[in-house]
This record gives sequence, C-alpha cells and structure tokens, in this order.
Amino acid sequence: MTNQLLLSLTNKVLGEGKPTARNNYAYSCPFCNHHKPKLEVNLTENKQGYHPWHCWACDKKGKTVLSLFNQSNTHPDLISELKTIVKYDSGNTNEKSAEKLKLPEDFVSLKSVSKSDIIGRHALAYLKKRNVNIDDILRYNIGYCTKGRYKDMVVIPSYNEDSSLNFFVGRSFNESKIKYLNPSITKDFIPFENTINWNLPIIICEGMFDAIAIKRNVIPLLGKTFPKPLLKKLASSQVQKIYIALDKDALKQSLKFCEYLLNEGKKVYLVDLDQKDPSEMGFEAFTNLVQQTTSLTFYDLMEKKISLL
Repeated sequence: MTNQLLLSLTNKVLGEGKPTARNNYAYSCPFCNHHKPKLEVNLTENKQGYHPWHCWACDKKGKTVLSLFNQSNTHPDLISELKTIVKYDSGNTNEKSAEKLKLPEDFVSLKSVSKSDIIGRHALAYLKKRNVNIDDILRYNIGYCTKGRYKDMVVIPSYNEDSSLNFFVGRSFNESKIKYLNPSITKDFIPFENTINWNLPIIICEGMFDAIAIKRNVIPLLGKTFPKPLLKKLASSQVQKIYIALDKDALKQSLKFCEYLLNEGKKVYLVDLDQKDPSEMGFEAFTNLVQQTTSLTFYDLMEKKISLL
C-alpha cells in the first residue's frame, strides 16, 4: 500500500508524480532532466524496509527516499519531515554516511546556468578547459559554490552503490592558493561507485578529472592508495580485466596493486601514461593507449620490480 504521506512529500520535492506499475510513481529526474518522467520511486516499503528508486534514463538509483532527497539538494526542513514519516534501519552504514556527509549548503548545480550568472559561467569556462562537457556535468551532478568554505570552486560529488553521497572534491576555478579542498572524512570508500558495472573491465586512475576524461567504468583513487573496500570488491567481483593507470611516480604502488590482483586471479593491465594524465590526453588518446596495452604476467611484474631497485 502506498504511503500517502511519503507520496505527498515526494510530490512536494520532485513535482507531481504519475502512478505506474507495482505502486511506483514516475517523476522528472533531477539528475538528467529527461523530457519524460523516467525516475521511478517505489512508495510502498519493500521487505527490507526501503523505498527503492531508479532513473531509467541516466541509471541513477538508490535504496531509500532519504538518499534521493539528499542528492537532490532538498531543503533540510523537508528532509527533517521525511524522517518523521519513514524510519530506516539505523544500522545501515550507507544511510548513516548519507546523513553525516552533505554537499555544501551553497552548492549550485551547473546543469543550467543563466547568462546573468557570472560566477556560474566562470565555473563552466573552467570545466570546458578541463574538457568537461554538459553530459559529464549531468552524469556526476557537478556544481559550484558562490560563498562559504568552497567559494569559487567547482564541486564534484561521489556516490556509493546506493547513490548516497560518500565524498566530494572542491577545485578552485579562480586559481587561488588553495586549489583543492575536500571534506575531512576517511577515504575508506569506493569513489564513483554508483557508476560501476562490476561485470565489465574496470579502469583505476588517480583523480576525478582523470576519471571524467576516461568516462567508462572508471574509479578514481583520489590519490595513489587503494581503499581497502575497493581491493576487497575487485577481488570478490566478477570483473576479470583491471587496468591500472596511475602516474609514473606511483609505479611502486601500482606494482603492489598489480601483484595483489594477479594473485586473486585477475587479468591486470599496467597502462603507461608517459608523463601525461588522462585528463590531459583526452578520451580518444587514452582509449587508444588502453587498447594497445597488453596484460601483465608475473614475469613482467618481476622485471618491473627489479627495475626499481
């Protein structure tokens, strides 16, 4: 049976929904803005106590209306109202992290910037220089801030497999002294997890802009260290081919990860970036490089380790 209070609140946040099959309601997606109502929300609690949602256009999805509201930059008062209507399992770590971590209060999406929005247009110009297009902006929900701690920064969010916020990166577009600014939380998570198909080849790179340039099934490390959850997920998943594309100054770390994954029975490819980041190379050049990269053997691994001595 549809939760009428939840339906009324969801309509208030997303606009009037249209009933579909299995007690779902269809809405205009706030992430991809498809011209048809492609976002479906199940407003009847399932056996696990959740209300799953999924956009059939951009493939954004999650388990709870809470994660949907959090990602849609819903007003805090409406989120507080939601919590009086539904009570999700407090032991669910994904929902707990979604409540703890939020985008900056002054976050503004870059999906539609008016001509009079000078700061927004500066942010778009910066992203254009970094080869980030409108499709990338929509896919990753990229925005910017005009005040506060992240003033004059583009903000790139990361979401977990349930599409709940697990991190974000702020990057100055005015070339201030502070180029990058991140929330002070552990990096023990999988960046861009909600975009990953664990049955297909996966590419590992360093930064978010690198991942955006690579486009397909890519996970940025946000540094040179593999998060433990990522290593466990790679080892236990069905993925067979894994491409490691870190900078040359991270070769020692790359070889360590390659050895671990080879021992887990994975087919590993060590991509030679030749002093260029994927974001500098662009999608086509990087894709060509990946296609030319051959799989790493234990003998190759030993030779590369010896070369570092």
